[in-house]
Amino acid sequence: MNEFFNALAAGWHQFAAELGQMPWVSWMTSLQWFFLFYFVVLNLAYLLLSVISGFSIVRHMREHRARYLPAALRAYQPPVSIILPAYNEAQSIASSVRSLMAMDYPEYEIVIINDGSTDKTLETVINAFGMLPFPEAYRRRLKTEDVRGFYFSPTMPRLRLVDKANGGKADALNAGLNCARFPLYCTIDADCVLQTDSLSRVVRPFLQDARTVACGGVVRVLNGCSVKNGLLDKVGLPKGFLAGFQLIEYLRAFLFGRMGWSPFNALLIISGAFGVFYKERVISIGGYRRDTMGEDMDLVVRLHRAMREEKRPYRITFVPDPICWTEVPEDLESLRNQRIRWQRGLAESLWPNLGLMFSRRSGVLGWLSFPFMLLFEFIGPLIELLGYVVMTVLLILGLVSGQIFLIFLIAAIGIGVLLSINALLLEELSYRMYPKLSQQLKLLAWAVLENFGYRQLTAVWRVTGLMRWAFSARRHVRRWGKIRRDGSWQVPDAVESRTPPQATASDTSVP
Repeated sequence: MNEFFNALAAGWHQFAAELGQMPWVSWMTSLQWFFLFYFVVLNLAYLLLSVISGFSIVRHMREHRARYLPAALRAYQPPVSIILPAYNEAQSIASSVRSLMAMDYPEYEIVIINDGSTDKTLETVINAFGMLPFPEAYRRRLKTEDVRGFYFSPTMPRLRLVDKANGGKADALNAGLNCARFPLYCTIDADCVLQTDSLSRVVRPFLQDARTVACGGVVRVLNGCSVKNGLLDKVGLPKGFLAGFQLIEYLRAFLFGRMGWSPFNALLIISGAFGVFYKERVISIGGYRRDTMGEDMDLVVRLHRAMREEKRPYRITFVPDPICWTEVPEDLESLRNQRIRWQRGLAESLWPNLGLMFSRRSGVLGWLSFPFMLLFEFIGPLIELLGYVVMTVLLILGLVSGQIFLIFLIAAIGIGVLLSINALLLEELSYRMYPKLSQQLKLLAWAVLENFGYRQLTAVWRVTGLMRWAFSARRHVRRWGKIRRDGSWQVPDAVESRTPPQATASDTSVP
């Protein structure tokens, strides 16, 4: 038996030696240094972003940890139109609207856009808030699908409902822009819940700097929390690993991914879940594109390009306060569809705007931020998967040493673990939404485990999205992302309640 295994080993070594003489294998061997260099540069860039974010968050907390404006001055905050597009959101729409009605802000309106829902979204809103048909004049500044009707609430004058034919999320947002009465507008997803001071904090940059045209806020994972009467009642952690891994992703993406670019006016994405924009600037560039799956990022990139082409001073910024909570998918199919859609949206946003990169007056945006997104987010998942495959094959064939393979794993996975732990450290040093020791240990476990399997799986889905963008025919995009939600964060009494919140004195200020 020993002679058999010895002969087998000798044959394998001879085969590997002969294979190593082949030109294509020699070419693959030289790739090991490329993959090693790529992962080292990628993770060093993220570490640099995390350092910048750390200083920015500390400065922000020192300046704005308390209430931003005294009560006597808050009446001078600019009025805001909140646009809430909804498609088949009957399960969570009432809680989201109640959270908006409870916000501590002097003057705002809520425009719900029912984009041809096939469930009971329209009926749910009408019944929950006692809405009635109203013959409102509709100024069609942006082209949209047909609007079928308008509704208002006699007890809550700031709340309106628009019913329209299905056209996709971008089309629904454009319809909301047509209806918005105020110069600033805020977008929020129908499965999101805001804190009472959310709007005050995200509008702050517009008051501090007149050049501001857009501002985004932090989005946190709602799974595991509880919401009562539209208000966040308790902050908790998700029960499942899948939602827990996404929580770590959200911490990384918002606490240092986006916060790191904001000081340089190089932020390329504001989440569609929560952001505030100067309405006329958005309308001037044609509103939201309907032929993309990433209408939120596409809008921000186009705003950058238009402002720079017009040579206008501007700011697109980010607020690190934990102000918006959203439900994330807890099943693989929904998560897969979401990540494929996000990657396609990224490609559809970057590719038509390549002129921003390395342009003469593009600054940090064109010389660092845009190339970073292109190299590490756009084609990064493809390089990451190829790196795992090529390095594993070379190790099996004995064409790469175990030391080099170990260095590769440290660069690809070890530094990824370090980045996740660093995001937890920023969370602990700043907002401490999860103060219990048991919660922190759970977060630490997720931060480590997500790098072994989950990260690679999301890379596969992102490559799928990239391939679909590259090889599918360009066509008019009108689909909403289908994500299975259970709404377990809602307190049952709040879901079943049909009594709308009482109007306050400020409700009557909306024309």
